[in-house]
Amino acid sequence: MAKKLFVGNLSWDTNDASLSELFSKAGTVVSANVIMDKYSGRSKGFGFVEMSSDEEADKAKQELNGQTLDGRQIAVSEARPFQPRDNNQRGFGGGGRDNGRDRRTNRPKY
Repeated sequence: MAKKLFVGNLSWDTNDASLSELFSKAGTVVSANVIMDKYSGRSKGFGFVEMSSDEEADKAKQELNGQTLDGRQIAVSEARPFQPRDNNQRGFGGGGRDNGRDRRTNRPKY
């Protein structure tokens, strides 16, 4: 069964072919994708490689993590499944819109 790996700290010059070429040293590469920014067309600095077996993926993690590709030391780890974002929780914090203060006087409500 194929196993997907996350590859981080990629150079902007890295493309799918060079990523696939590097990982082919560890085994059979099913797919190699560098994630590109849709507005600038430039690499976002990370990508995914799918290896044909779990053993080859483990070998690639051990051998290629910390190796240099296009002048950058890459980080290789097992890819986690995609989890959609919850748009209701924006992550700004601060306790809500009024931050516990009265809107008219700007004094604490308590």
